[in-house]
Amino acid sequence: MDLREIDTPKKKARPFLRWVGGKRWFTRTLDSLIHNLDFNDYYEPFMGGCSIYFHLSPKVAYLSDTNERLVSTYQTLAIDANNVIENLKLLKNSKVDYYKIRNKNFNSESKKAAQFIYLNQTSFNGIYRVNKKGEYNVPYGYRKNLNLNYSNLLLVSDVLKNVNFKCCDFNDALVDVKENDLVFIDPPYTVTHNDNGFFHYNKNLFSVDDQYRLSKAIDRIKSKGAFYILTNAAHSKIKDIFNKNDKMIEIERASLIGGRKAKRGQFAELIVTNIQ
Repeated sequence: MDLREIDTPKKKARPFLRWVGGKRWFTRTLDSLIHNLDFNDYYEPFMGGCSIYFHLSPKVAYLSDTNERLVSTYQTLAIDANNVIENLKLLKNSKVDYYKIRNKNFNSESKKAAQFIYLNQTSFNGIYRVNKKGEYNVPYGYRKNLNLNYSNLLLVSDVLKNVNFKCCDFNDALVDVKENDLVFIDPPYTVTHNDNGFFHYNKNLFSVDDQYRLSKAIDRIKSKGAFYILTNAAHSKIKDIFNKNDKMIEIERASLIGGRKAKRGQFAELIVTNIQ
């Protein structure tokens, strides 16, 4: 039986991954920024949980990331949601099962996607972290209630069918940006908000040099007559790198990141955009 035959309410597809640095909090501010902006194609070179993509639901989208497992999960869900869901249903939420599933190497793309979603939902704080060998090594999270909404995954699958996916560096992802396109840029934060700590992303660090490369990429976006929205840490170094005489806004928000060295509370996020 095709799971799409099940009657589901006509709802908007929602993000299905827990993602550190996710931008669900930004959607209200985004609406006030873009107003009735008439843009053509949509680009998101650091896709993560795709909160902004799902919120905007653009007709033509180019989503990319350097995280191969993340990109392939979205691609597989777009074309084979039924098998992903059926494989997800077989995975049990227990500490013993978690480590068995974490250590498995599946051959099937639908099983790999199910594994990725399962680990995301059951791991500690939904963190994506790998060791030097590229092996996922986040511990079990002891979560009782998982956000495995199968109806939403079917909606997500339908929305993703017309997306152009790429696993690549942001420079390669933005080559074809044209006039009046919209680029949403949410890079891994090199520095925390007013701290000099670093975050790991995949096996590499998104360094200060990468931030400068990204700044040059934004210059190219502007030269093509396209729109951009950048979110980043409200840190003096970041403000200096992305100072382009464009609109620069600081937004206070609550931090939900946990962990041994986490500081929960209010943090300032930096928004930079050439949308007037």
